[in-house]
Amino acid sequence: MDYQRVFAQAIDRLHAEGRYRVFIDILRNKGNFPNARCFAGHNGPKPITVWCSNDYLAMGQHPKVIAAMEDALHDVGAGSGGTRNIGGNTHYHVDLEAELADLHGKEGALLFTSGYVSNEATLATLAKVLPGCIIFSDELNHASMIAGIRNSGCEKRVFRHNDLVHLEELLAAEDPDTPKLIAFESVYSMDGDIAPIAAICDLADTYNALTYCDEVHAVGMYGARGGGISERDQVADRITIIEGTLGKAFGVMGGYIACDSQIIDVIRSYAPGFIFTTSLSPVLVAGVLASVRHLKASSVEREGQQAAATMLKTLFADAGLPVLPSTTHIVPLHVGDPVKAKKISDILLAEYGVYVQPINYPTVPRGTERLRFTPGPSHSEEMMRELTGALVEIWDRMALRVAA
Repeated sequence: MDYQRVFAQAIDRLHAEGRYRVFIDILRNKGNFPNARCFAGHNGPKPITVWCSNDYLAMGQHPKVIAAMEDALHDVGAGSGGTRNIGGNTHYHVDLEAELADLHGKEGALLFTSGYVSNEATLATLAKVLPGCIIFSDELNHASMIAGIRNSGCEKRVFRHNDLVHLEELLAAEDPDTPKLIAFESVYSMDGDIAPIAAICDLADTYNALTYCDEVHAVGMYGARGGGISERDQVADRITIIEGTLGKAFGVMGGYIACDSQIIDVIRSYAPGFIFTTSLSPVLVAGVLASVRHLKASSVEREGQQAAATMLKTLFADAGLPVLPSTTHIVPLHVGDPVKAKKISDILLAEYGVYVQPINYPTVPRGTERLRFTPGPSHSEEMMRELTGALVEIWDRMALRVAA
């Protein structure tokens, strides 16, 4: 076996399909987001504007968050010291779990090292604990949810995206006594649409199913205290398990679940992804704790972000750019070709100092490749108008179709 040839062919396939991904070499400027420095393709750092960060509210730059992390670093040091079972449980972890449980109105919460791990570990463990469990999964669920369902070894039923009729057909076809779990997201991050949570909960009640809602692109962003779409729509109490991330709107790192204390006990006792992983550094946890507490009390960041997203969508539409419909903070711009999407991204960075990554398969289906913009409260109107003008010029240069 020529191992190197096989590896080279695998990478060559990505290049041929226009899907090879390049990591941009940048540094953000503390306290001055979305401004950053790019080190790729030129001598020394070049000023750029970041348009694709999932730090939606710039909380990773917030003075309270930075101060909390600095205080924790000087108080307890850098690392956690191990897994939660062996030396890695700190008072910071306990406090943050209490804050997250309160945020969602649940009995408890459990921290993980990332949102991916919280999804994979929880879904895999739940289905293994419930004998004969069937998971009903929205077809656009995140890769981490799909991995958890796959690793559980249970049967699954995939329902068409946000299609309640199809979901009910699948639920009704199963034995009423079979354990069931409906897994879905609140905000789907590539299209920016929202799940009909209340209606899904109605079906769960009718067919005696548990519900698992991934709120990673909604926590911090929606609701009076940042509890997500489930808080905004006043349905959090109807969801069995709410899963979220600490690395997007909260601006730091980590993932979690919030639910009743018995389920928490089961996951922390049985999930390998929790048991055998070094816990989050208390420095990170302290930063998240400050962020969660701030966003529970402040809506300024959320309101600024929603205003920015609305303005950018309007500017794109008025300029004839193919902005996809979105009811959330996500602003997707359709390209439909991976090579062209990468080229547009490259031109924006090299010529305009604009950083936005192309989104290609497998993140989105082939033929729906796009640029995904995430304007935040720190993106000014001037930045948005300059971005729109740059995109119009590139669309014209590349002879891409622009609406009249």
